[in-house]
Amino acid sequence: MVIASNFLGPEIAAYNGSLLGKKILFSYTDKVINKTPSAVQKIKQLLKDKPEHVGVKVGVRTRGCNGLSYTLEYTKSKGDSDEEVVQDGVRVFIEKKAQLTLLGTEMDYVEDKLSSEFVFNNPNIKGTCGCGESFNI
Repeated sequence: MVIASNFLGPEIAAYNGSLLGKKILFSYTDKVINKTPSAVQKIKQLLKDKPEHVGVKVGVRTRGCNGLSYTLEYTKSKGDSDEEVVQDGVRVFIEKKAQLTLLGTEMDYVEDKLSSEFVFNNPNIKGTCGCGESFNI
């Protein structure tokens, strides 16, 4: 028996027998990115003032001293190759280039006396720069 990792959530694929010529299809979008209640509330608050936008788009760009950096922007529509993750009514679109990089990531929103920011807790990261603005996988 072959079982796809339970990391992928409820879409676990199991097949008993030969895999020769068979495809096992499953969706990983439920686990690409998970948003904390704090992140959901902040995104809802930000989008309330922007009715022409349907959600936010998360991506990664090559920059910084360690290779990659996150991007976050408003979006008016889903791109052709974007993955859409809906949680508590909040739509987050993941750019194609970022989909595997963000697999299993938790998106949080943190406020303290000096700053407020979205924080990505990414289990795939192998290293970060000293300032925490860029990472590598």
